[in-house]
Amino acid sequence: MLAGGRRLDTPFGAFYPPNITPDPEHGIGRWEFGDFVRAMREGKGPDGTIYFPAFPYPSYTGMSDADLSDLWVYLKKVPPVAAPAPGHDLNFPFNIRALVWPWRWLYFNAGEKPVDAARPEPWRRGAYLVRAVAHCGECHTPRNFLGGPENGRELAGNPNGPDGKRIPDITPNEKNGIGAWTVGDIESYLEMGILPDGDFAGGAMVEVIENSTSKMTPEDRKAVATYIKSVPASGRPDVVREKCRRLIALAVLDGLGVACFS
Repeated sequence: MLAGGRRLDTPFGAFYPPNITPDPEHGIGRWEFGDFVRAMREGKGPDGTIYFPAFPYPSYTGMSDADLSDLWVYLKKVPPVAAPAPGHDLNFPFNIRALVWPWRWLYFNAGEKPVDAARPEPWRRGAYLVRAVAHCGECHTPRNFLGGPENGRELAGNPNGPDGKRIPDITPNEKNGIGAWTVGDIESYLEMGILPDGDFAGGAMVEVIENSTSKMTPEDRKAVATYIKSVPASGRPDVVREKCRRLIALAVLDGLGVACFS
């Protein structure tokens, strides 16, 4: 459990999650709480190494101090596993870790995300769970060619999700999303994997439901459903801004390539 090593295929190559058990040699047994917070909030290891964003720190960065503290206490009690995880097997040039810096400049905003204080508490709780703890957008929000989330299309589905599988639109879009689902339908799905038509969840969501959402309190599942029902239905991306981001990214990457190989 939590010993890492499960292969995650992406357009950039294969990632292997690390061992996060308390093993002192192969896991995080020598970490301090501050190291853990920096990894979750800043995407950096104890030695300052930046992590590839396949580790969803762009979402975890929004977790509260209290939840990070509780998670740390839990991880320290997990039985240690003395086994190393494989190294990543990434395509060139994505195996150059320095290229994560321009990606972070374009797409990573550290710290807790602002939430509309005028919204009712269940909505705010749902926004926090979806955006940070459950990191739903890491799979369900479409990505551009650099793996950055497309602006204005939160939870609108991803044709090239993890392991090359299509990830569905879970916005209130009546045609392509779950606009016909009620809050109760979403709650039942998150708890038991039952779709409104009586079918059951498939693919990666089976594990998400089994290991995560089914363990939530009924109140938290309702909060998640409330937030998801409020998300704009499959919005179109901000095309102008996205083109600007692409041009900047290409220019930065081109400059780094010259620097690395000149």
